[in-house]
Amino acid sequence: MTDRIKKQELARRLAARMETDEPTADAWIAATVEELYRAIKSGECITLTGFGSFYVRPQRLQWVFKFNPAQRLRAALGWSSSYKDKR
Repeated sequence: MTDRIKKQELARRLAARMETDEPTADAWIAATVEELYRAIKSGECITLTGFGSFYVRPQRLQWVFKFNPAQRLRAALGWSSSYKDKR
């Protein structure tokens, strides 16, 4: 799994899915990333249902960044054998 999707490609795919233009999709991605950054920086937890949770935990001399993937993502990565697709 070494392929990477750059932001421009993600914007193209998102635009197609949302039936909008690429600049609009790019603006949504940029705004989303900025809000994720701000929330994490302020110590808030972010949960994206079906994808996972991001959070920071202050420790004595440092902050620890954690990502807890959702069961669906764990299954897609082969990390879970118990997930059953509920679509």
